[in-house]
Amino acid sequence: MGPVFAHSRPGEPTEAWEPLAAHLAVVADRAACFASAFGWAEAARVAGLLHDIGKVSPEVQAYLRGLGPSRDHSTAGARVAAETFGCGLGRLIATIVAGHHAGLGDGADLDRRLDRTLTPLPSYASWERHATALPTLAALRPSRRFVETTAPGFSRAFLTRMLFSCLVDADFLETERFYARGKTVARGGHPDLVALRGRLAAHMARIRAGAEATTVNTVRAAVLDYALSRAALAPGLFTFTVPTGGGKTLASLAFALEHAAQHGLRRVIHVAPFTAIIEQTAAVFRDALGADAGVLEHHASFDWEAPADRARDGGWGTDPVSRLRRAAENWDAPVVVTTAVQFFESLFADRTARCRKLHNIAGSIVVLDEAQAMPLRLLRPCMAAIAELAANYGASIVLCTATQPALRRIDGFENGLPIDADRELAPNPPRLYAALRRVSVERLPEPVADETIARRFGKAERMLCIVNSRAHARALFDRMREMPGAMHLSTLMCPRHRRMVLNDARTRLRADAPTRIVSTSLIEAGVDIDLPEVWRAATGLDVLAQAAGRCNREGRLALGRVVVFEPAETPVPRDLRLPWGAADPILCATDDPLSAEAMRSYFSELYWRRGPEAFDAGHLDGSVWPILPHIEERAGNGAFPFASIAKTFRFIEETMEPVIVPWQANPADDEAETLLRSIAAMEKPLGADLRRLQAYTVPIPPRLRLAWLGQGVLRPVHTRLGASLLRLNDLKRYDPCAGLRLEEASERSPSDNIIG
Repeated sequence: MGPVFAHSRPGEPTEAWEPLAAHLAVVADRAACFASAFGWAEAARVAGLLHDIGKVSPEVQAYLRGLGPSRDHSTAGARVAAETFGCGLGRLIATIVAGHHAGLGDGADLDRRLDRTLTPLPSYASWERHATALPTLAALRPSRRFVETTAPGFSRAFLTRMLFSCLVDADFLETERFYARGKTVARGGHPDLVALRGRLAAHMARIRAGAEATTVNTVRAAVLDYALSRAALAPGLFTFTVPTGGGKTLASLAFALEHAAQHGLRRVIHVAPFTAIIEQTAAVFRDALGADAGVLEHHASFDWEAPADRARDGGWGTDPVSRLRRAAENWDAPVVVTTAVQFFESLFADRTARCRKLHNIAGSIVVLDEAQAMPLRLLRPCMAAIAELAANYGASIVLCTATQPALRRIDGFENGLPIDADRELAPNPPRLYAALRRVSVERLPEPVADETIARRFGKAERMLCIVNSRAHARALFDRMREMPGAMHLSTLMCPRHRRMVLNDARTRLRADAPTRIVSTSLIEAGVDIDLPEVWRAATGLDVLAQAAGRCNREGRLALGRVVVFEPAETPVPRDLRLPWGAADPILCATDDPLSAEAMRSYFSELYWRRGPEAFDAGHLDGSVWPILPHIEERAGNGAFPFASIAKTFRFIEETMEPVIVPWQANPADDEAETLLRSIAAMEKPLGADLRRLQAYTVPIPPRLRLAWLGQGVLRPVHTRLGASLLRLNDLKRYDPCAGLRLEEASERSPSDNIIG
């Protein structure tokens, strides 16, 4: 047999192809480098040496020459791993080698592939000539302390996914390097965290020098100084409990950079639940750290093509924007701002694209903003992942929130996080709340009709009302849309439309002009807006605190007014009944339901009402499928159901499906139509153009999307993409003030506003 190759270049001589031995060596070295961050370099090296050994078969070599069909080349390495290293580490390595293209499967799938009688393979007998000798089993042991966390089997399953990340990212990067034909693929090149720490310190000094001597600014300075004083604490788990308006966004970044610099951590990852928060936070970080700081904003709707001066140099991209676009694939950036969906679903994913980034979380500091927003039905798996990252991967995790949920063992939460009181980064949170209290909360005793709210809007020129569904927001807005300054916000409006409305609202508020806003929950977290009066439909106390953060935000009034009501015409949504049931007695019994004591009572009652089984209650094929027990069942043999876990772990259970609305800011605005024409004219649409379309998406129920497609209301944007990308064909169905008109009411829970 002649030369054996890992990759071909069709139409070019074989001298330009990549030899298999070279590919195995470089992937092994890079995977080992990645895994060294958490002490498992040699296990990752073995995975790299074995991942493509199946390519020695004549059948695969024929495929590379265009002379035959594609053949399985990953099972061979999995078999060698299992047979050489046994059922422990051997099976672990076999799992990641077998899945390095198709993804991590369930244990039964690997059992079938390892069985020579069930899965015959082309010959790979000569593989040893193309890979360096394999080490002994003893040499694969970790170089740093590795402990089993409280969930049986979880540590081993988590390690499998982390090593999988090292292998697939190394394989992708080395394959990319080969096909780049010697060109430099722009990655990295950003300032280090020590340099960013200096930039932020200078930025904060400028803010402090120009700040008015108000109570709010005094508290913000105290929060920052105290957090920085705690940066020398050993890496691990922290809480950061700062009331809304206390400056926790920049203070948490300052702590993260200082803590990372003192302990040699690699990057800062800021995780928040809503896209609206991500966009605002990333903008704040760039303003503080500089445009070249390498702040990676990773979520579905960010437009990488926006900068007008983007360099194009043959498509390889040496400019900062191109580097960040590539960094989104594996989070190879100093500061990452992302969604909770992206972060947590990746930690439980099975696909290569989702898992590539995971190894870069090791040795990083992760700030979980609004930690109380983790869905309760996935709370225990989330907590297990948080504990695992801190215990075995050198990560520091900060639970950053205005309303710290009772997730610690010291709070009485069964199998809670091991965070002691001395790991709090804020100076005396109850005293902070008292100093920053800016609203009074009143609970209206009787159900409130929309007409009553509309009459109040008529008297209050600057007011916000937040309700629990898009249908309710639309109905209420229709009652007051003729009032001066009437505005509507919901996900029935495309993101670009919502941004314009919010900008208009801020402009009107600065001018003391009438500003009457009806919104769904999307306005509650991370939207910087300040009104003297806020009404909130029935919800939990943690969500109420977020709504209250839009009231008297800058403390210009003695106290703003927050009104909590139960809607008369619209029942409390099913997923809010338990939170509302836990919150309502506290609202009726105390004058200050947002205090730390009231919040502790609320979370204790909420968790008691749920019961422990409710905190690991994902669904698979229509049935409840708890993740941790299924991992524990297979802790002995390591045959973990990775594919089933990935299907089960979904932050949003009932997903909507997007349609494209070519919205116009004014009659002369043709940006959306121009983009759609460009996509339709290309044989293969550019990923960059498809990402730009995110600014024009509106999520609707799948059944309505299908019905509208059949009626011609929607039509495909591009023939090759078919029904996967549909545009609105009738703009009369899009209200210029309130967004897409649906033919049926659609209840929408707060969790539906989470976008990954």
